[in-house]
Amino acid sequence: MATMVQAIRMALHYGETHLGVKNIFGEDVGPPLGGVFTATQGLKTSWNSPLDERGIIGAAMGLGLSGQRCVAEIQFCDYIYNTIDLLKLAGMQTWSSNGDWPCPMTVMTPVGSGIRGSIYHSHSFDATMTHIPGWKIVMPSNPLDAYGLMIACLKDENPTMYLKPKALMRIRGQDPIPGEPPFTHEGEKELKDRIDAPLADRSKWVPRWPEGLTDYTVPLGVAKTVREGNQLTVVSYGRTLPLCAQAADQLREEGLSIEVIDLRTLWPYDWAQISESIRKTGRALFVNEDTEVTNFGEHLIRRTVEEHFYSLEARPRLLAGAFIPGIGLADPLENASVPQLGSILDAMRELVAERA
Repeated sequence: MATMVQAIRMALHYGETHLGVKNIFGEDVGPPLGGVFTATQGLKTSWNSPLDERGIIGAAMGLGLSGQRCVAEIQFCDYIYNTIDLLKLAGMQTWSSNGDWPCPMTVMTPVGSGIRGSIYHSHSFDATMTHIPGWKIVMPSNPLDAYGLMIACLKDENPTMYLKPKALMRIRGQDPIPGEPPFTHEGEKELKDRIDAPLADRSKWVPRWPEGLTDYTVPLGVAKTVREGNQLTVVSYGRTLPLCAQAADQLREEGLSIEVIDLRTLWPYDWAQISESIRKTGRALFVNEDTEVTNFGEHLIRRTVEEHFYSLEARPRLLAGAFIPGIGLADPLENASVPQLGSILDAMRELVAERA
């Protein structure tokens, strides 16, 4: 099975060969590195920009407004904050022009903890990004969705923000990408040999892309129930989603029934699916790793309370990152800063046991 970074790379290749993507650029995005996480290795339209985040976003806006579909990468989301005013302008274009001047650009950036990146390479960006109207925002939790969400972004006429969870980039999926080699040890090796650049000299390396790649698309605004249950609704995305699913599996052995929803798209988000699940379970837990103050999960709690107050069996709860300026380098500091399996298990048990 493909890893998430391989899935993103294959989706970008499909985009530049079938969906009109003409420029994929950012810091170290082009040869020889192909991105700090190698998500752009071997792409024929990739090129290296100056180390200038505002220049990268500005160039993407210019290309988008001129009708050229592009993908721009900010190497780590920690360095995207000085572009907020430009992101705001890009988000207003389609709306303020009544659709006459769409800006079909995709910005992708790695987010979150999990690689021991310390204070300069471990931030989250989902809460801040959801404060900027006009963008469609996605964060995958597995390789198949990573592929399908990228294809959806590359088809959309609005600016799209593709948040890549750093901790999951090298994790293999459980479902094959349409067109990748068959699911065998030899198939995984074949995919690596085909599309992963060698560690040594890359000057003559040319990728051999799988020929059967398709426009498999995960529709924006559609969540996915990854575990069925009737005692508690858990809504998550990105790095914490697999932990929530693992916790639900573990608690099933204790006789607890936990429903886990992968949001996948932060905007537009699938409130209909969340709402239906909360009506069924009467309890809700929202889990992500961004800081807890003005967290996107707080918005979902507000809506939960407003629309389901009289049917809730327990107070809805948020489990998120600590409100601290950064994440420490040492393992215990990082683990204490953002939700881990243990804290997710504790929160699930407490909510199931609580009575309003």
